[in-house]
Parts: sequence; C-alpha cells; structure tokens
Amino acid sequence: MRFGLRLSIKILLPVMGLAVAPLLLAALNEANAQSNRNSSYRATFPAAGSNATRQPFIPGMRLKDIAISGPNEPTKPSRPKKPGKPKGSQTTDGGRNPGKDGNRPPRGPRFPIGPGIVVGVPVGPVGPGIGTAQPPSFGGGGGAPPTIRQAQPARRSGSGVPPANERRYVPNEILIEVGSLLSLQAADALARRHRLTRLESVAFQLTGTTLLRLRITDRRSVPTVIRGVETEQVVLATQPNYWAVLQQEAQQTAGAGGDQYAPAKLRLPQAHALATGERILIAVVDSGIDAGHPELAGVIAGRFDALGTDDKAHAHGTGIAGAMAARAKLTGAAPAAQILAVRAFGGSEGTTFNILKGLDWAASNGARIINMSFAGPKDPVIARSLAAARAKGIVLIAAAGNAGPRSAPLYPAADPNVIAVTATDADDKLFANANRGRHIAVAAPGVDLLLPALDGTYQVTSGTSFAAAEVSGAVALLLERRPDLDPDAVRRILIATARDLGPEGTDSQFGAGLVDAYQAVLASEPPAPAAAQVVPAQVVPAQVVPAAGAR
Repeated sequence: MRFGLRLSIKILLPVMGLAVAPLLLAALNEANAQSNRNSSYRATFPAAGSNATRQPFIPGMRLKDIAISGPNEPTKPSRPKKPGKPKGSQTTDGGRNPGKDGNRPPRGPRFPIGPGIVVGVPVGPVGPGIGTAQPPSFGGGGGAPPTIRQAQPARRSGSGVPPANERRYVPNEILIEVGSLLSLQAADALARRHRLTRLESVAFQLTGTTLLRLRITDRRSVPTVIRGVETEQVVLATQPNYWAVLQQEAQQTAGAGGDQYAPAKLRLPQAHALATGERILIAVVDSGIDAGHPELAGVIAGRFDALGTDDKAHAHGTGIAGAMAARAKLTGAAPAAQILAVRAFGGSEGTTFNILKGLDWAASNGARIINMSFAGPKDPVIARSLAAARAKGIVLIAAAGNAGPRSAPLYPAADPNVIAVTATDADDKLFANANRGRHIAVAAPGVDLLLPALDGTYQVTSGTSFAAAEVSGAVALLLERRPDLDPDAVRRILIATARDLGPEGTDSQFGAGLVDAYQAVLASEPPAPAAAQVVPAQVVPAQVVPAAGAR
C-alpha cells in the first residue's frame, strides 16, 4: 500500500503541480502511522530511571511474551513466534475489533513477583472502602486508559511502637487509624487477621479518619502486635492506648470564707471592668463537673460523656470549672464564660481514645478554648488532633505537669500547638512539683487555691491543673474583646504582657512570667485610628498689581 501511494505521488506531482504536494505527503504520513498502530499491541514500559528493566520490542512478539523484570531478575527476551493462519474472522488489530470465533483483546502481562515491578496499569484500591477512586475516562483514538489514582490520607510517617521504657498505656489494647471510608466488615477482617477484637470505632471530624480500639486476645505484648499491624496497607497509623493523669495534688475541705488570692495576682478586678468572657465557650476535657454547685449555676452550656458510664461528678473537674467561671462567693477568671463539660476521665486517669472523643466533640460544638489539665506521654494521634484544632482557630491550654523538676516534658503541654502553664504560690514562688522546660509559656496561681468541690462544698487544692484553668479564663477575656484573635496572637499577647518572675527574661521555670489579665486585655484592643492632623492654612498676602498707566 505504501509503495503504491508513493508511486501515485510521483506520477501526480508533475500533473497537479507543487500546490497539492503537502496534502499528499500528509496523507502518506497518516497512512504510515495507522499502519504502525495496527501492527501490534504496545505495552507501557517502565519510565527511564526506574529500577525495572526494559525489554526491546521484537516484531511479531505478543504482549504475553513480554517479560518485565526487577533489578535481581535478568531479562530474557522471548523468541518471536511465527505468525499463524488467521482463524475465522480473527483480526490483527490488537483486539480492538473482536471476531466471532473467540478472538479477544490480549490479556495483560504476567507479572513476576518481586521488587522493581513498574507497569502501566490503573492503580486499584489499597483496601476495602479506602479512598475514593475517580471513574476512568477513556478518550478516542484507541490510546491506553489513564491511571486511576486513589484519594486517601497519607500517613505512616514513622512507627507507632512505644519507646522501650514506656509503660503508660493499656496493656491489652491498641489503636488503629484508618481511612474514614473503611467498612466495619473490613475492620473486623483486619482484626481477625491479627487475632484482635474490635471494641469501638469512631470517625473523627478533626482528622478526617476513623480510629479503631481493639483488644489483644492473647498474651502478646502491645509492641509486638503493633509491629504486625503496621504491615497492613489500609493502616494509616497504629499506637498504644496511652494513659494520661489529671494534675492535682491532695485537696482538703474548706469553707467559702477562705482567702482567694488568685484574682489579685492576675489583676482580675481591673480586667473584669473591661471583659468577663461573655459568650465565649471553653471546653473542659476532664473528669465530671458538679453542675449543681452554686458557684457554677448557669455555667454549663453543654455536656459530653466520652466514657458512657454516667458516673457522678469529680472534685477535679468541678474545681477546674470554678477556677474559670465561679460566680457566687468566689471569682473565676471569666465569670460570664460558658463551659462545655467533657468527661474523658474516670477518676484521675483517662485514655487516648476517650480524650480524642472529647476533643472532637468540643471542636464540633464551637469551643473557642480547650482546657487540658492532664499530662501523659507523647501521643501521636492526639498531636494530630491538636494540630487540626489549632488550624481551626481553637486556643489550646494545658497544665505543665506535677512530676517535678527532673521529669521529662509531659504532653499535651509540650506540644508546639499548646500554651503550657505552670503554677506559682501566693509569694510568686514556683510550685515545687511543677515540671520545667523551654516549652513553658506562662505561669498563674496554682498553690493552695480555694475552689468549689462536690455537693456544694469547697476545697483548698494545688496543681498546675488549676493554673491552666485560670489562664483559659484569661484568654476568654481577650476573645470577648477581640473575637478575631487567632491562637498565635493570643500566645504573643500573654507572653508580652506577663510579669517577669525568676531569671530575667523567658526561662524554663516560669516561662515569660505571671499572667497579667488586665494588661493582656488592654493589649488585645485594636489600635485606635489616628486622629486626622489639621494643618493650618497659610495666609499669603495679596499682591497688589498697579493698574495700567498708574505710576
């Protein structure tokens, strides 16, 4: 065909002239291209620079004869087979026009198993329900279908196996984070493969993922099980279900007429002349709160029980709420603020899973501030939730911890998204059991505080927990005056207006110093517009021009 077309062009050129030559040459090129396309089914080979080797294409070779090998598998080209006689209505166009006698498009290559395999095939789902595959869109012209890419969260930045000396976790449970579309059937199948029992599964809005809580049904250790689960492709992350502890020292019962020195130290009377925290929601992720206490009448705007056991209130959570918003005989840091009561601790201990449920509920219900008066080990999944909460504009406050000066940093206070608060006493001395570290941002009163307790009573108690609660209240004052403040602006104002304590400047004991609520509120005010400067008009003496002809 091509020879005949070339001959026709040579004959017609002298007759038709040079004007039609380009048209005839274009027709020839198109014919050549179509002939090449119909001669074979072309496979997609590895890209240049990959580990896989490329086998040269040999005329007459079929797709199933092509071998694609990795770096450890030498390539051995197959010998071309002699073309056979077509049967029936078979075609030789690569399977685009199947005939009646069973002629089908050629099957894909038989892939060897091993590293370095690179082929031009669509990428399928990683696992059941994970990600959202885009529907394929095939264009005309008989080209290869486009690659289908999965949209799924990227994770697995490191192993979730706890450090060798870490034991602060539930000994027979692990947590697994997966994509939010994973079905319960797939989750249960995953659990069975690793001899686990699924206890709970919750989809979290903050991270956009689902967290599974599973029980280890035999004597295997948590690190051993985590190492096995991390081999699963559908697993984004896995870790222990860590313990955290509320940061309160021993308390004693007291009357309501005791000394309440914290308001004067924080300069709350002056600050309350400007703001009281009205309409600001503070989430308290803690133990239960006694909402019936006279100091807390009308304070609780919403409740969430992550434990689901409906236990009674606890003195710690009640004291935290009082330090923030007491409004009867005592004065809280933000007496007009509203509290979202999140019960994530049964007694003094809480787990990663329940804390996460509390954080997610608080963020979904409009909290502007989240107070975390607890401490524990570094917790990767909580860290991701805190980063997401800060990105939403939520101010995160946490107690530095009561483990003493020799303790390693405790979390969430040491998280970079959190404002860490330490405690001082009535003489501005550091609380003896407070943690130290460069992550400490500010200090607030936290020793021998008079606070509400259970059943309408009062307590005198100490701990960085209550110092953090007072700073959360102070932040509510700022947000009332300036609702547009973001977490970074709040941190800067608190640090810039704090009264320096201890060594000059920011230090590992007091941070920037004692919070000054009054100066912080003043500093949060937007700058007043500059008054327009009035420039007096210059009086220019009139110039007298003599009339024409005058002398």
